[in-house]
Amino acid sequence: MADTIGKVTQRCKIAAGLFWADYAVLGAQVKDLEEAGVDWLHIEVRDGKYMDFGMPRGGFDIIEAVRASTSLEIEAQLQMYRPTFDVFDQLKDLGVNLISLPIETTEEMIFQQITYIKEKLELKVGVWAWQGVPTMAFEQFIHPYVDIIEYESRAPFWVKPKPGQSPHTMDPIMVRTIRKLHDMIAEAGMEGQIELMEDGGLNAGNVAEFIAAGMTVGEFSSPLLKGPNGKLRPGTGEIAAAVQKLRAVMDAASEQYRTSDGRLKK
Repeated sequence: MADTIGKVTQRCKIAAGLFWADYAVLGAQVKDLEEAGVDWLHIEVRDGKYMDFGMPRGGFDIIEAVRASTSLEIEAQLQMYRPTFDVFDQLKDLGVNLISLPIETTEEMIFQQITYIKEKLELKVGVWAWQGVPTMAFEQFIHPYVDIIEYESRAPFWVKPKPGQSPHTMDPIMVRTIRKLHDMIAEAGMEGQIELMEDGGLNAGNVAEFIAAGMTVGEFSSPLLKGPNGKLRPGTGEIAAAVQKLRAVMDAASEQYRTSDGRLKK
């Protein structure tokens, strides 16, 4: 199994989000994504309470199916209210490699849980938050136990997405926020070991400016799994073409803005 999460490189990575997967052909789409060269798979795991979304998404059955379909690392981004140690145990048993905890809703147990995931379960661990959470909230998580910090752009989920486009809204402040988070990580001397991810709203047209700001991983779902005519079909080359298009832009920006040891050029 590839071991890429938390190993910062010059090449900005692709975390393929499965939110827009076609669950009727999930395994085939996952295999197409792996063969096309994405770096890991990003699954949002909800409890039905988080953000008042009454319908859970990305449940354990989805993770089980994904694990059976790929050798890539799998991230479980928890969209949960006060996730428990039992949840972490189950995710480990299902073959998850990275558990990302929500800063806003994990609450006072978050560092105990980071320690448990890292020491007891020997998994990788991340923290994430939505746009609007101030950068200072991440300061204490610039820590050797944390493999990735993730910041997610806002999503007006009450607006019907346009065909082939992300439902997220990308405000200009997001680039500045990523740069602030990068600078915090660099000032702590951990630029080479903590990944920095922008989640939501990225595409081939805007990803370069985030790489220039210090992003080391981009999360993409719509650009890899949706097109103007709906969800991309596995086995047709559509998914591979989408990955290649994105990768070409990202590799060019990585070479322009990042050093060979994975740091931002000055």
